[in-house]
Amino acid sequence: MQEFVKNRARQEIFKLKPYTPGKPIEEVKRELGLEDIIKLASNENPLGPAPRAIEAISNMLSEMHLYPDANCFNLKKALSGFYDIPITDILIGNGSDELLKLIAETFLSSGDQIIVGKPTFSEYEFAALIMGAECIEVPLKEFTHDLPAMLAAITPKTKIIVICNPNNPTGTIVNRMQIKEFMDKLPPDILVVFDEAYYEYVESPEYSTGLEYLAQGRNVIVLRTFSKIYGLAALRIGYGLTSTEIAQAVERVMEPFNVNSPAQIGAVAALQDQEHVKRSRELNKQGKQYLYNEFKRMGLTYVPTEANFIFMDTGVDGREVFNRLLKLGVIVRTGDIFGLPTFIRVTVGTAEENQRFTTSLEKVLKDLK
Repeated sequence: MQEFVKNRARQEIFKLKPYTPGKPIEEVKRELGLEDIIKLASNENPLGPAPRAIEAISNMLSEMHLYPDANCFNLKKALSGFYDIPITDILIGNGSDELLKLIAETFLSSGDQIIVGKPTFSEYEFAALIMGAECIEVPLKEFTHDLPAMLAAITPKTKIIVICNPNNPTGTIVNRMQIKEFMDKLPPDILVVFDEAYYEYVESPEYSTGLEYLAQGRNVIVLRTFSKIYGLAALRIGYGLTSTEIAQAVERVMEPFNVNSPAQIGAVAALQDQEHVKRSRELNKQGKQYLYNEFKRMGLTYVPTEANFIFMDTGVDGREVFNRLLKLGVIVRTGDIFGLPTFIRVTVGTAEENQRFTTSLEKVLKDLK
């Protein structure tokens, strides 16, 4: 069997690196026998799902025997009105992850190249490698996408450039002027994917969304999600905004019924619940400031963020910090998976969660130093 797989499976799959998710609460309970656990590892909304989404999903449970709308019409219609763009310019996916894979299946062939920052979201590389394409990683500059360097990395094989804005795991943004200079110099036959999963959290007035370039008729796809500020991570639903022509091409490789009914109905309701978005944004703003102050008090270096997480330097082995925090019932993300072994990434939680995290972190660092 081993020889069969080795000889018959597509060789591209052996280059893939398994995705490292945030450790689930139930897993920590099983492993360590703990009951009181907080998870600040996966950038989930600590306020939970949008209340309107909970109500809408509860009201449709008796229809679970019916297949979902394969075209996601009502959600596309809602997004069309929300963004004032044609319904034909919208893609709906089983999370942004699925859309990234579909984009790769549509536009990449063996030998092609994509350009991404480093570190950034690992699924960009996964989507490229599974299609036999090469992922060119351009190191960040001061924890931010180095757009001039990404331009310099373009070759005749470059098909796609991905800009995660705000970037995961650093929380940094490239601003309006930086993107304009980049787009002005970019060859028109390269597709730019703006991954804006955290854009609702951005406070900087210098932020620029890829929608500006979609309106100009440029070859771009803007990816957004209901997993973060809307609190629907368990339902796996993301969307892409692009041109009709690009959307139709991607839909050719899309599986039927790829988005379940609770996700579609919940997303429509969540989009209408902008009060939840407002409260989530305010909680995040307050939480960021508290954590900044605590890190400064402890003499720790951190990367100022425009998202709902903070990338910070513990000054010691981040994996050891992670393990010791875990025993205190606090789940964070290690920085070694992003190539920075002394860093951890922490999601901004509720006031109580943030306080518990900083108290636990201070104890752990005192024991390690």
